[in-house]
Amino acid sequence: MAAKRKRGALPAGKAKRARSAPSAGEAAPESGPRERSIAPQENSVPPQEYSIPPPVSQGKWKNKQRVLIFSSRGINFRTRHLMQDLRTLMPHSKADTKMDRKDQLFVINEVCEMKNCNKCIFFEAKKKQDLYMWLSNTPHGPSAKFLVQNVHTLAELKMTGNCLRGSRPLLSFDPIFDREPHYALLKELFIQIFSTPQYHPKSQPFVDHVFTFTVTDERIWFRNYQIIEEDASLVEIGPRFVLNLIKIFQGSFGGPTLYENPHYQSPNMHRRLIRLSVAAKFREKQQVKEVQKIKKKGAKVLVEEDPTEVVFETPAEEKPVEIQLVKPESKPFVKDKKKLRKIQRKKQKKLFRTER
Repeated sequence: MAAKRKRGALPAGKAKRARSAPSAGEAAPESGPRERSIAPQENSVPPQEYSIPPPVSQGKWKNKQRVLIFSSRGINFRTRHLMQDLRTLMPHSKADTKMDRKDQLFVINEVCEMKNCNKCIFFEAKKKQDLYMWLSNTPHGPSAKFLVQNVHTLAELKMTGNCLRGSRPLLSFDPIFDREPHYALLKELFIQIFSTPQYHPKSQPFVDHVFTFTVTDERIWFRNYQIIEEDASLVEIGPRFVLNLIKIFQGSFGGPTLYENPHYQSPNMHRRLIRLSVAAKFREKQQVKEVQKIKKKGAKVLVEEDPTEVVFETPAEEKPVEIQLVKPESKPFVKDKKKLRKIQRKKQKKLFRTER
């Protein structure tokens, strides 16, 4: 029985021969009515050859830094937007689901290993109002814990700048990062986490924005600016936040403490001091009210009379005293006013008659 062939397939042993162009000595075959060929004219311009341009990044991706950005459960909307903004600005970042608050922080090292990441930014929320950020070099360390304050995201109206998605940023550091040893360690950690590796597959070979890390009031202020080509001025893009350093650990998410910030004050202590100040003001008002009540109840001190008060008083005129010897007539008590008027008229008539 003959084997079935697919449509358009040639039998075994036979292959299609490519059609070769006729040489100069050979005559071109006669074309039918449908096939018409136009011979090239002499002294004509040869057709232009178009070549596909090579890819933009021809180098090899050597610095394979991957950053895992995720958070714990219980974060608010502002923290979620901040986390999404960092993922947008860092093309070498990866995302993961939220971690349960009951799990220990050492589990993050295993999550980074599964995601093939060697750096991590972890947002930890407590009491639904305090936000902490962990920056770690997994799995060996070091790691740093910060308190995040004054968060503003990309979506706010005051941020008018813009930059290309996936472009590489410049990193600008305060001069104090080179003077203090703990700041020098943080500078190296920031460089490895926030700088986009060269020739990264998802990155663009352009530099159009700058990350600034400034130390003011014992805190690290993070800003993101657009570089305008016309006059090299800066326009803020966002996000912006302030990092208050708590501790630097030797290991990843734990281990011996390398540095502890002596100026750090926990949010619980800050709220407690505010409550104590409010209570002290309230107690002070109550004490003032009690003192005023005691003053009102106390004996009044009589002030001696001033002799000069009578200087401008004029004595009243003395009237002669009249002694009435006859008892005055009693007036009739009448409720009705009309009757009273009639009685008065009768008396007047009597007097008028007697006078005549």
